[in-house]
Amino acid sequence: MTTTDNTSFTATDISRIIEMAWEDRTPFEAIEHLYGLDQAAVIKLMRSNLKPGSFKLWRKRTQGRTTKHLKLRSPDINRGYCPTQYKQR
Repeated sequence: MTTTDNTSFTATDISRIIEMAWEDRTPFEAIEHLYGLDQAAVIKLMRSNLKPGSFKLWRKRTQGRTTKHLKLRSPDINRGYCPTQYKQR
C-alpha cells in the first residue's frame, strides 16, 4: 500500500513521519507499516516538507545506510531506536 497524497495526513502525522525518516535506526519499512508510505513516497514527502538544503542532507545521510532498510540490516538489531534515545520524563 502506497499513499502519495500528503493531504490525508495531519500536521502531527507529517511531523512524526519526518522524525522517523531522520532517525538512523527506523527503517523505511516501519514507516510503511504505520503510515502506508513506501520509500519513494517518504522521499517525496520529505522533498515537499523540508528546505532544499535539509532534504539534500537527509538524502545524503540515508542513502546506503543499512539500518534504514530491513533487508540490509543485521538480524542482531531488533529494535527501532537506541535505548538512551528517548529521555525519561
